[in-house]
Amino acid sequence: MADPRRGRPNRAWRPGGALQRPHPHRLPPSSRRAGPLLAGGLLPPSPASARRRKGSMMPTIEQARRWYETAEPAHDFEHVLRVYRMAERLARAEGADLEIVRAAALLHDARGAESGSGSAREAHHLVSAEFAAEVLEAEGWSRARVQAVQHCIRAHRFRDDSEEPRTLEAKVLFDADKLDALGAIGAARAIAYASQNGQPWYTPPSERFLQTGQKEPDEPHSAYHEYLFKLRHLRERLFTKTAQAIAEERLRYLSDFFERLIAEWEGRR
Repeated sequence: MADPRRGRPNRAWRPGGALQRPHPHRLPPSSRRAGPLLAGGLLPPSPASARRRKGSMMPTIEQARRWYETAEPAHDFEHVLRVYRMAERLARAEGADLEIVRAAALLHDARGAESGSGSAREAHHLVSAEFAAEVLEAEGWSRARVQAVQHCIRAHRFRDDSEEPRTLEAKVLFDADKLDALGAIGAARAIAYASQNGQPWYTPPSERFLQTGQKEPDEPHSAYHEYLFKLRHLRERLFTKTAQAIAEERLRYLSDFFERLIAEWEGRR
């Protein structure tokens, strides 16, 4: 394909600047500015920013897409791409290692997010971290950098605090993933997840749930329950200043959404 900026064929770069045949779906290496997503891939970076660490390659978009073919709607590949884009934004703002952040974002839900997986979802961060090691070692990543990606993935789950994010890259992935549960996208995902699991969008929470976060034996876990238990507290859990600023506006939108949902549900609006 012709490069409109130079009027000559577009060519990709290898480590050290050597030319190779173009790969339209290869994710860019760590760089100051990544191209926008187009047709399932990314525009190639400029030659000056296209050098990647020798011997290691990023998974491709198409390769990553296959990992999520059976994922349930709230954790599908579109979720992964949104987390990927937000993680890039946070990494640049906070000075994190872009390559580690990108790999972790692509792989963070790669296992255990299948539709109907049920309890497997609870350990998805652990099995995804193991899968990440297989993928990245095959791509030539060093053991130290593989372990850095694995830590990001193991530490990103909200309901498991056994491994807190210790590195900046892990904090960036955690924040990017949680931001996708807020705002308009967060409202849509909460409704989708409830519907997928046969739960209502809204039921009045019990007094026990309001006081302790524990449901009564026959109490459903509606989308509104998830908002009360998790979503409204996400900003307090975020690590980076950049994410906290983004979360503030998104949380206002999400709160307004559930207020309106309840008002319409009860016939008051």
